[in-house]
Amino acid sequence: LLPTRGRVGELLDDMLREQKILGRKNLEGARRVVELHLRSYFGNLRVERVTSDTIAEYVLQCQARGLAPATINNHLAGLRHAFNLGYRATPPKVARVPYFRLLRVSNARQGFFEPEEYRALSQALPDDLRPVLCFGYFSGCRKTEVLSLQWTQVDLETGMVRLAAGTTKNDEPRTIPLVPQLLEVLRLQREIRDRYWSGCPWVFFWHASGSQIRSFRGSWDSACQRAGLWDAARKKPTKLFHDLRRTAVRNMERAGVPRKVAMQVSGHKTETIYHRYNIVSEADLRDSARRLGEYTRQATGAALVKLPVKLEPEKGLVQ
Repeated sequence: LLPTRGRVGELLDDMLREQKILGRKNLEGARRVVELHLRSYFGNLRVERVTSDTIAEYVLQCQARGLAPATINNHLAGLRHAFNLGYRATPPKVARVPYFRLLRVSNARQGFFEPEEYRALSQALPDDLRPVLCFGYFSGCRKTEVLSLQWTQVDLETGMVRLAAGTTKNDEPRTIPLVPQLLEVLRLQREIRDRYWSGCPWVFFWHASGSQIRSFRGSWDSACQRAGLWDAARKKPTKLFHDLRRTAVRNMERAGVPRKVAMQVSGHKTETIYHRYNIVSEADLRDSARRLGEYTRQATGAALVKLPVKLEPEKGLVQ
């Protein structure tokens, strides 16, 4: 076997250094996982002492603390990446990579906004945040993409928004067409910016200060309560901002937008992930029944089945 050197803390440091060198957008998230969770449990262990049993004990501790399976898997993925880096290092810092068994996750959300829910939340939100909601609803952009949008990316003349490479989750550029409703909202937003905060580069800003909107969880929760989108038992909103993304995908499908175009707008690289967002609601199912009924009535007539006059149990159907 190759010799092993040092402790796991060194591998974690190497992993964070790699994230910084590569300019990963999730660097801060990775640092929080390392400093708040992984380092306290694994940091002082020698590399060769980490086994599948050690990892299983860590998982049990996380479960006892109430961490969700997806969160625990995120921790394990970071630790596994650190070990893989050590294994590929020159000279190697890891002789073997232990087995990492991830937990089963079945918590994929299927939330989306019906039109009346979108209108109710829009009315309940502060004026500063209504444009943010509108952009998410019509564009399907992720929240980070929306909040980081700058005026240099917006062309109000052609009605296009261009997301540059490096500003999206998959680091690929996208061009988003603006529907008339959204174009009107952005023009008004631009007028407010030009009148009061002409130096503000951000499309979405706090109107009172001209500073970039970075987070609005408190305002979102309060607005959801006022709009009736609140789970009182869990004390949580029933709608997430990411539900707007699912809604935009579903609306494009309903509107007959070609799938290739819809995927380019939403930024989905594979149809597998795209299909997860194209959610069918009960309203969709009822509408399909209505359409089928109308079609069959026109094609075959109203009386599709001639019902029996009476039913005699011993003789069956009798005309």
